[in-house]
Amino acid sequence: MLRRQLCLAAAACFAPAVPAQLVPAPGYEVVPRSADGIGKSFMGREIAGVMGWQGAAWLEREDRERQERSDLLLRELNLAPGLQVADIGAGTGYHARRIARLVAPGGTVHAVDVQPQMLEQLQARARREGIANIVPVLASERDSRLAPSSIDLALLVDVYHELEYPVEVMASVVRALRPGGRLVLVEYRGEDPKVPIKTLHKMSEAQVRREMAVHAVVYERTSDVLPWQHIVVFRRD
Repeated sequence: MLRRQLCLAAAACFAPAVPAQLVPAPGYEVVPRSADGIGKSFMGREIAGVMGWQGAAWLEREDRERQERSDLLLRELNLAPGLQVADIGAGTGYHARRIARLVAPGGTVHAVDVQPQMLEQLQARARREGIANIVPVLASERDSRLAPSSIDLALLVDVYHELEYPVEVMASVVRALRPGGRLVLVEYRGEDPKVPIKTLHKMSEAQVRREMAVHAVVYERTSDVLPWQHIVVFRRD
């Protein structure tokens, strides 16, 4: 049981961390690499290793709904038919598939991931469930590859802390937002030692807000309706 708890959201449980390709950029530093990190930090936070596609089954685990209450998250997002939504780090599409039903008709979910194997699994699940309004987007480690001013809502669920190039990726996400578009980061609460997630896979609300302050977004609100996670909402200027 203890190992299961420690493994939740931890890349090291599924695939070894890959050393970062360090490049000069404001805020990035080389740090001693921890067991769950990549040896690169941003604003004092070591970046966590990415969960490989080999751990995809964990994203669809039976007890995820009980642990994370995605129903409450979807309610907080205020989704409506016709919205263009980007699920950044979509994985197998656990959230993308649910969102797709709520933005239909007329809405689309742009499912963004850097691992083609994840997108293949997402598409297969969507076909089985008869969902046709999900568009897969193969991103790079530095670019979400979303069209400028095309998105009403960008959602990152337990993803941001693993971005190897958070400044570059988030800049591309913000560019993709329409004026007034929302950016929503969901992260396990770093302030709460009772949340059974490894330290590098959690973030405090203050850290999330500090890192987003370098982008052209305005903080709107934080919701703590979820059992273990913050929902931190920003809007594009």
